Parts: sequence; C-alpha cells; structure tokens
Amino acid sequence: MGCSFKLHGGTAAGLSAVLLLLAALTWLPGTLPLVGSKWPMVVIVVLLFPISIAALVRMFLSGPDRHSVWLAFRCLPGNLQAVLGALVVSGVVLMLLSSVDAGNLQAAEVKDGRYFVFDTTPHARGTIEVSHSRYLAVLESDQRSMLAIPGLILAGAAYVVFAAGELRRADVGFRSS
Repeated sequence: MGCSFKLHGGTAAGLSAVLLLLAALTWLPGTLPLVGSKWPMVVIVVLLFPISIAALVRMFLSGPDRHSVWLAFRCLPGNLQAVLGALVVSGVVLMLLSSVDAGNLQAAEVKDGRYFVFDTTPHARGTIEVSHSRYLAVLESDQRSMLAIPGLILAGAAYVVFAAGELRRADVGFRSS
C-alpha cells in the first residue's frame, strides 16, 4: 500500500478517534468547554468533506465490487482491522445511545434567560420551555450527535481508503507478475 493511502487513512482514522472520544466525554458531568463556539464545527466540516470525498474517489478509481473491497479489508493487518472495527462499533453505539438519551427533544437554546428545546413528538411539534437540567441534557445529547456522526463517517472513510490501498497494492503486484 502506498504512503499516500497510509497517510490519508491514518488521518481519517485519527480524526475519527478524536471525535468519538470527544463524543464519549459528553457523558462526563458538565458540558464540553467549546459549546458556545462555532469554530470547532467549522473545522470538522472543513476536514470531513475533503477527506471523505477523496476516499470515495480513490475507491471508485480502483473500480472494485463489494466482495473485492471486503477481501481487501480482510488482507489488512489484524491490528488495523481491530482499530477500524472498534471505531465503527463505538460510533454506532454512541449514536444509538445519543438518540435514546434525548428522546424527542433537540436544538437546545437560551432566549432571555429561559431554556427552550425543539420537541419533535408527532402532533406536538414545536419549541417548548424546559428546566435548566433538561436543557443541559439535550445540549449534551446534541453535542454527542454532532461529534459522533462525523466520527463515524471518518471511520468509514478510513475503511474505504485502506481497502482501496490494499486493492491498489494487489493490482500492482498482479501486473508485475
């Protein structure tokens, strides 16, 4: 596998691990320090789209079917398979627990010192006022989702890049023999 594949896949996997760790830290008491700032989300989006699109382009350029991609993944070292599997499983678990934890409430905000959330319950949609503790719970759940979703996407991008790199290595080895 080429160095660019290792660098690209390693970057995606590393960013995924950081985001999933931050998502898991939302279960600690209090909110993450960067709640009020918008720049962390901008940085995540700016990194997420180029890395993910480049991963998809690399996969499409190698032109494999699903079975070949799975076989290429199986040819990767066992430690790498375990890390990628752990990233995906932890991302899915974080997403499931986040959706169960929040219920039908999302988009926590403060207006005039009062706490509001958006209720997505059928036949009762709208903004409702909640207590401070419920506001914090919804805020943490929103943070968890906003960190876990890109983390899961980046884990998928790492899987795609490493599989494409392995397919590329196999193609080069096949042509040279």
